[in-house]
Formats: sequence, structure tokens, C-alpha cells
Amino acid sequence: MNTTKLDVQIVLITGMSGSGKSVALHALEDLGFYCVDNLPPELLMPLVELEHAHHAKRLAIAIDVRSASSLPLVPEQLQRLKTQGFQVDSIFLDATTGTLIRRFSETRRRHPLSQSAQISALNDQRRALAEAIELERNLLSDLRMQAHVIDTSVIRPTQLQSYVKAFIEAPGDQLTLVFESFSFKRGVPSDADFVFDVRMLPNPHYEPELRALTGQDDAVADYLNRQPEVNRMLDHIHGFLDSWMDDLAQNHRSYVTVAIGCTGGQHRSVYLVEKLTALFEARWVTLKRHREMDAR
Repeated sequence: MNTTKLDVQIVLITGMSGSGKSVALHALEDLGFYCVDNLPPELLMPLVELEHAHHAKRLAIAIDVRSASSLPLVPEQLQRLKTQGFQVDSIFLDATTGTLIRRFSETRRRHPLSQSAQISALNDQRRALAEAIELERNLLSDLRMQAHVIDTSVIRPTQLQSYVKAFIEAPGDQLTLVFESFSFKRGVPSDADFVFDVRMLPNPHYEPELRALTGQDDAVADYLNRQPEVNRMLDHIHGFLDSWMDDLAQNHRSYVTVAIGCTGGQHRSVYLVEKLTALFEARWVTLKRHREMDAR
């Protein structure tokens, strides 16, 4: 086995059709990656060898369900590249079925699996599209399990670009821990490995002088820090994660996303994400996202 680390970064972009893969590739182009879209998996290894021979340092490849028959090749190929010393990162873009149906309807694009034998007999177009999306989920499930998942259901393209850039620029030699605040009003992020509901905590929204502020503001942080329930919640989440992080890393996990949700995604969840990031960043590669605030 080759244990020599090569100064070459390979990023695989995959995910659901309509989830934003082209947006992610554009973000990687901005970072100086040589990007290839819709690459058949059979050409992955030859492409890497060719670009490595030409001294390419950053290579981003998008593979999707249009290569359905050869998708099973990809996990083994990625493992082989890691064994050869390449830094390999995988990003899987996901979205809810309802979101994907709306996007396809708005753009009038055909789903890549719309002519699949399993669904071609369906007369109802919306039902046929939903069937195609679920079939795609099944075909991509193995790739999703091995990747860092980003739920694009309610985020803007600029947010997605920012999240991709932050993830890729983080050190890649150990587990990456992502903390994400969100609003339950807009749904639970599907990319979360752990979800904590903090809506039972005292809400700064009901304090007139704090309503327009966020959990990143000192006045809100001071208010929440004075609440015993908030500190107890912080201690419990910190203790739970701290006790399991080593086990997660030893289980060959590369990415763990922890979502903290409150009613509006502005005060309590934001404050706790900020505090948890500060607690964990000394030992783990740690990223933070504020889904609702980043959309502004």
C-alpha cells in the first residue's frame, strides 16, 4: 500500500438531478479546480492518471445517474485513489422530492430517468417524476453514504457555493464536523447526522430589544448565557458529541453534520452553533453554517 501523500486534491461531486451540481462545479472552478461534468465512471481512473501526468493539482469531477449502470464502480475507485495517496473528497447534493419536482416543473427539463422501464408506463407526469426521483435516490444511495451531504432544498445558489468552498478549503486529513443552525418552519435539513431541537429554551424573540438581533450579537449571547436551561442544553449536546467523536472517527467517518433547530433559526440555534464550534474547533476540523441567516 502506498502511504505517500500526493499534493493532488480530487473532489467528486454527485447527487440528485436538479440539486445544484453545476453550481457546485462553478464554485470549484473559482477555486482553481479543473472541472469535468458528467464523466462516465469508466473514465475516472484514466482521467486522474492523465491529469496527474500533466501535473494537475486540483481536479473536480461530477458523476451522476446518467451513468447508472457503472455507478457501482465508483466507491472502489475512490478507495483506490486514496490508497494511491490522493486527497479525495466527496460531496453529495440532495434536496427533498417536493423541491426537485418543483425545480423540474419550473425549468421544464426532463429527468434523466424519465424513460426508465420502471416508470415509463405511468401516465401522470408528476407521479412519473416522483417515481424517477425515488429510483435515482436508490441508485445513488451508496455514494451518498460515503460523502459529505449538502441539502440544497431551501438554500440559495450563493449559499451552496459558499458551503462548497468552505468545505473544500478545510484541512482534509481528519474528520470534519459541521454545525448548522436552522428554522423548523423551513424544514429539518436532510444532510444532518444529528438533529437537536432547542425550541423549548427561552426565546429572545419575545424580548423587544433583542428581536431584531441574532445569536451572533453580544446582547443576545449575554441573555442566553444567563439562562440555566440554555447552559444545560449546551452541556448536554457538548457532552454527547464529545463522548462519541472518537468512535465516529475510528469508524472511518469523514464528515459529521450536527443541526441545531429553533423556531426562526435566528437566536437560540445560532448561539448554540457558535458556542459548539468554539468548543470543538481546537481538536476537530470544524465548520459552521447558519442556514436562515446565510440566505439574507
